[in-house]
Amino acid sequence: MTRKFVDCREFPSDMKCSVTLLADSESELLEAAVQHAISAHGHEDTPELRAMLKSAMHEGQPPVELSGRAA
Repeated sequence: MTRKFVDCREFPSDMKCSVTLLADSESELLEAAVQHAISAHGHEDTPELRAMLKSAMHEGQPPVELSGRAA
């Protein structure tokens, strides 16, 4: 099974969040990412937020440094 991740460094923000979330399943990762977006970034749990987070998921291991991505 390929792990999936979401990297906050890909999203521009004033707080320059560097959290990366990693999970074995898309559903587990989505729930963790939603909770992080709510608690750390003040977002509301909406279908739009979930769609955006789902589209930001990658397979494999997160890179140590971002190259060619918004930071």
